[in-house]
Amino acid sequence: MSTVNWLIAALSVYVIGAFVSLCFSRREQVSVNIAGVSGMIGGALGIAAVAPVLVSNETAFALFQTPFAFAPYSIRIDGLAAFMVCVISLLVIVTSLYSFAYVREYKGKGAGSMGFFINLFIASMIALVTTDNAFFFLVFFEMMSLASYFLVLTEQDENATNAGLLYFFIAHAGSVLIMIAFFIFYCYAGSFEFSAFRQTELSPALSFTVFILAFLGFGAKAGMIPLHGWLPKAHPAAPSHASALMSGVMVKIGIFGIIKVGIDLLGAENLWFGVIVLAFGAVSSVLGVLYALAEHDIKRLLAYHTVENVGIIMMGVGVGMIGIAVKNPVFAVVGLLGGLYHLLNHAVFKGLLFLGAGSIMYRLHTKDMDKMGGLSKLMPYTALTFLIGTMAISALPPFNGFVSEWFTYQSLFGLSQHGNIVLKIAGPAAIIMLALTGALAALCFVKVYGISFGGAPRSEAAANAREVPLPMVVAMALLAILCVLLGIGASVVTPIIAGISTALSGAESFALAENGIVVSDSAPYTALSMPMITIMLIAFTAVPFAYYAMTKGHRLADRAKGNPWACGYAYESDMAISAGGFTRPLRIMFKPLYTIRKTFDPAPLGQKVINGAIKGATEAEPFWEEKVTMPIARFIPWIADRIRWLQGGDFRVYCLYFVIALVALLAVAATM
Repeated sequence: MSTVNWLIAALSVYVIGAFVSLCFSRREQVSVNIAGVSGMIGGALGIAAVAPVLVSNETAFALFQTPFAFAPYSIRIDGLAAFMVCVISLLVIVTSLYSFAYVREYKGKGAGSMGFFINLFIASMIALVTTDNAFFFLVFFEMMSLASYFLVLTEQDENATNAGLLYFFIAHAGSVLIMIAFFIFYCYAGSFEFSAFRQTELSPALSFTVFILAFLGFGAKAGMIPLHGWLPKAHPAAPSHASALMSGVMVKIGIFGIIKVGIDLLGAENLWFGVIVLAFGAVSSVLGVLYALAEHDIKRLLAYHTVENVGIIMMGVGVGMIGIAVKNPVFAVVGLLGGLYHLLNHAVFKGLLFLGAGSIMYRLHTKDMDKMGGLSKLMPYTALTFLIGTMAISALPPFNGFVSEWFTYQSLFGLSQHGNIVLKIAGPAAIIMLALTGALAALCFVKVYGISFGGAPRSEAAANAREVPLPMVVAMALLAILCVLLGIGASVVTPIIAGISTALSGAESFALAENGIVVSDSAPYTALSMPMITIMLIAFTAVPFAYYAMTKGHRLADRAKGNPWACGYAYESDMAISAGGFTRPLRIMFKPLYTIRKTFDPAPLGQKVINGAIKGATEAEPFWEEKVTMPIARFIPWIADRIRWLQGGDFRVYCLYFVIALVALLAVAATM
């Protein structure tokens, strides 16, 4: 089978699985199993479809006629589309496995329909990234937004409803902006085909307008600041395996769209395209992690870290776009390499963390970290996999987050040496913000792991917790293993992603040399020293274990002398630090930034709009009745009284009326 046929098979499995699971919605466990099996099969078919493209970096294309003459359905699987399908399919397989046991918590709460919406959600994302037509792109974008909207509403409580409504408004506002951008393209290209868009030359002003519209529209979907308000509300409201997909891959559709429009369709010829993406990414990364530090709700905290990591991805993409604009293949390839590698890494470790949070909620039925504690002994497998996820998202070696952030740092260091004054300022500023983000992320996850898994249980539910079912453990273990493999296997993964970056940037050639990356023969540049990073990964792993082994005897001897004093282990159940207390100094230090969040939070504004609409409707209804309906109702009896004399009951008079009407009609006909 060809690449396109494999992809169509995957889409068919998702759609068939969605409708079959809906048919069995009354038998909830059967419906859940059907949705899970179809998700795993569809994910495997998706990876099989794009593997040849990722290896060879050759584009697959197919065109299908549709009833819409203006919009034939065209499939284009290039390197970027294949990469996105691979990332989506990878996470789908794991979350589908996880759902077999996890969805039992939602029996009687819409578990039967959940499989329908989640499979349509996945199918729409796969179809979106592979379509080569703007019309169908928008159709699948709407399908993805609506399916995820219904997943957010699964709980059917007030928080879920408010979160879903806010998400609905922001998502569709973004869709309108994207639609306008594509319509401008259509007006000049005369076609909805992306191939026609690529061949269309827009004026600099119009090109910048199209980019800004698309950037804001896709940025809303990506959850970048300041368009992030829906994300920390919607992601915690959805079931955890759906949250993993929304945070791990759906927000990346926003990144995909920015790359699609900015690089693929517009060619990233304007330097300010990349500068804008870089600036918004840097701000999103810092503010995202700061807002995460203040959270006690574990899923809201993880959602804010999605804002942070989307910012890091945008920083890499921004440098790549700058490299294309200034005709520097090094910046272009290495920046896009860092952004795309982090896109993959974030899908893996954020998926793992959301599944870990779901496992905690599965046993404790709470998202409040202050009601957890002591779970490392009661849920050891969950604790171990969650620990790996926290180290990966904190960019600690030898895990995957370290490698992609290393690439991003390399691209920013190179950017700071460029002759352009704007880039000389932007590079160091972004480096500082990325470093601050990394430090705060590590602090935040020390808090998360220590409060949730360390110490003594802080509630009765935590004291009675036990390990989750096997499918959930296996799913988390698979992602934890990937966090390690994507770190230590960087030399294997890097050429594949760098090949995609090279194709996007239009660099002449790409090679992975012994000491680093070489971009074209005329511009050699060492972006990553493979021997050095190997030594660093081994050292960072071995040194802590060696220290632990060397000092273990002393610690045991000291502990044997007696219980620790009042702030130690003997009193941990009474004097343990809270999630709020852990980060209070930072919250005081960055108080102005938290004030900004409250000031510009779109939720109160959205609520005011909703309340105003309700008030207007309640005022409009009596106005319409009093000023329009009732005057008409009073006029009809009045006029009836005035013409009542026409109905006298005489049949001859009625015949006269007919004759008069006939004569009038004949007169009108004669004059025409």
